[in-house]
Amino acid sequence: MPRVLSIAGSDPSGGAGVQADLKSIAAIGGYGMSAITALTAQNTRGVRSVHVPPSQFLAEQLDAISDDIAVDAVKIGMLANAEVIGVVADWLRRTRPRVVVLDPVMVATSGDRLLAPDAERALRDLLPLADLITPNLLELAVLATAAAGDAATGARASAPASPPVGPAATWAEAIAQAEALSAATGARVLAKGGHLSGAEAPDALVHAASATVVEFAGERIATTATHGTGCSLSSAIATLQAELGDWTAAVTEARRWLRESLRHGEALEVGGGHGPVSHFAGLWARGGLRTAPTPAEIEAEWWSGIADVRAAIDDLPFIRALADGTLEREPFLGYLAQDALYLRDYARVLAEASRLAPDAAGQAFWAQSAHGSLVGELELHTGWLEAETFTAEPDPTTTAYLDHLLATGARGDYAVLAAAVLPCFWIYVDLGERLAAGEFGQRALDPEHPYASWLETYADPAFAGATREAIALVTREAAAATPERREAMRRAFRASAGHELAFFAAPLG
Repeated sequence: MPRVLSIAGSDPSGGAGVQADLKSIAAIGGYGMSAITALTAQNTRGVRSVHVPPSQFLAEQLDAISDDIAVDAVKIGMLANAEVIGVVADWLRRTRPRVVVLDPVMVATSGDRLLAPDAERALRDLLPLADLITPNLLELAVLATAAAGDAATGARASAPASPPVGPAATWAEAIAQAEALSAATGARVLAKGGHLSGAEAPDALVHAASATVVEFAGERIATTATHGTGCSLSSAIATLQAELGDWTAAVTEARRWLRESLRHGEALEVGGGHGPVSHFAGLWARGGLRTAPTPAEIEAEWWSGIADVRAAIDDLPFIRALADGTLEREPFLGYLAQDALYLRDYARVLAEASRLAPDAAGQAFWAQSAHGSLVGELELHTGWLEAETFTAEPDPTTTAYLDHLLATGARGDYAVLAAAVLPCFWIYVDLGERLAAGEFGQRALDPEHPYASWLETYADPAFAGATREAIALVTREAAAATPERREAMRRAFRASAGHELAFFAAPLG
């Protein structure tokens, strides 16, 4: 469990500052500690006054913690004046924490500067001691401009206070400012697009030293519960970085958790202004520490997880020859005969999925799919094979695939069975759509192609629609599952994809 120290101001309303940090650290799975830099009188409507205790007392807090407790990560928030900043900088240089995330509290949302000029200069000297800086757009503009001015003068300590500047008006400008700040400090910078206009609220992890910009997309969440979002995000990232050791992974998970907390913030009904996020909403609902993935995230993860299998299918001689029309009739008929044998038992597996489905929508879909496999698909096979349709014996590849599906069905776990049957929908539709788009060559689109009627079935719009429904059913089930069951579903899906590859490879050995 990461031990995370928040060095920040106190918010008695509980939505921001040290209070938000401690909630975030706990919600993510860390042990939170705090050193108070300032006491505020504030609520969800605004700050009324600020009291800064003697900086020596802050130094004593920091030393008391580090003399006794191993600190895995530090999150730094409100630092009220130059003297306080100097104490924190001195402590960081002496203790060298493994992870330092700095959320520079220096410009209010209104645009008001919160620090005196000497404090701003001291803060700029502190930035290179951080691993990650997480400014809002106003703060990013000020710091980037000041960094450019410092570089031009070559003497940061004597540089004048930076003039007021406007924030980035576009996402590209925000990333450019983050790159400038990262280059000047050596730290990573998280550019945050929440204050930009538009339906999207992206973020980007920028690191000039490695010339990397990792962008994170996200739709804007309509809510008034935004108090303390910067504090909460930065402390969550610090905690996750200490645990995972990977900045991209830490930011990804922290954003997912924060977005979930934002969606539930208004339900807290705290205050009459901008209320806090609901730090523990997901934890309360799940009884766990990790944000459940959405169906869309599962879809993307599972599909990319079989990218190697899909690429191998694309490269198979059978697929290439089928597309360009050079495939000999004998291996093609052999493939159809095995496919016909497969479909008989596959229909039984789909019927079992219908029996096990927990709701009427799932029951109806899998039952209709079983009927379609027996009637529509086998009728097409019969047209090509005539009396040969059921004369062949299942080859080892067909037998192995069916054994996998039948055994999965026999275990009685609907979710895992649904995941196991999904590749037969998804991989075929993907092939069909790309064949119809000419990705395998224009010959596949020729009406005179020897297997034209068969290729048309791959791109059947009705089958594509059924596939989308199957993906939606399975990914919704996976999103609602426990992590252990979701992993079992993923393994079954991956195994079936491997059987699909073997099935396409078999006709040509």
